[in-house]
Amino acid sequence: MPQHMALKGDLELRARIKPLVESFDAEWVSAARDLDTWPGARESARLRIRQDGPRSARKLYSPAVLADEHDREILRQMTDHGIQVRITTTPLPQGTVFIDRRTMFLTDPAPTAPSAHGRRHRTYTMSAEPSLVSGVYALFEAAWESATDLAAFFDPDRPRIDMRAREVLYALGSGMTDVAAARELGMSLRTYRRRVAELLVTLGADSRFQAGMRAGELGLTRG
Repeated sequence: MPQHMALKGDLELRARIKPLVESFDAEWVSAARDLDTWPGARESARLRIRQDGPRSARKLYSPAVLADEHDREILRQMTDHGIQVRITTTPLPQGTVFIDRRTMFLTDPAPTAPSAHGRRHRTYTMSAEPSLVSGVYALFEAAWESATDLAAFFDPDRPRIDMRAREVLYALGSGMTDVAAARELGMSLRTYRRRVAELLVTLGADSRFQAGMRAGELGLTRG
C-alpha cells in the first residue's frame, strides 16, 4: 500500500479507516472543529462509548463543539467512559486523525467541485509516511498541551467572564502598562483600572499576578 494517498469521498475514507480501528487496543487521537468535521462522528462516538476495554482515545475540539446541548451531552458521555477531551482556541484548519501514531488522515481544506447532482464531495489525505506523521503529531501535542480540559467548561464554580473582561485579562498578561492597555482597548485609564479591579474580584485574586495564575489554572487564558 502506498504511504501517501488521496481519498475521494466518505466511502473511500471509511474503507481505509475501518480495518485500522478494528484492533481493540488501537490508540485513536483526533482533532476536529466539531462533531460534524468527520463523517459519522456522532455514531462513532456512541459506538466508542458503548465499548469497554483498554483502547486509548484523545479528542481535541474547537469551542464550536460546545454550541449545541446535544453535542455537549455526547462529550460528557465520552469523558465518563474514559475518553480524554480538551477544548483549544488554537485554529484547527483541518480535521486530523492519528491511529497508533503510525497512520494519519487529514480532511482536505475545501470540498471538491459539485457533482452532476449538485453535491460537493469531501476529500481526504491518508499518510503512513513516518516523518510526515510524526511532524503533524508533534503539532497536535503542542495544541493538546495548551488546551483546556472539557471538565473545566462544565464546572459550576468556574468563573464566567465576558469578552471585555477577557480582553483586560489578555492585556494584563501582555505586560503592557495601564496607559498602553487602556489605549489599546479604547477605554479611559479610570475605566481600565476599574475593570482590572472587577476582574480580581471575579477571580478571587489579591493581585494582578495572582489573577493571571488563577486564570491559567482555570483555562480562562485559553478559551
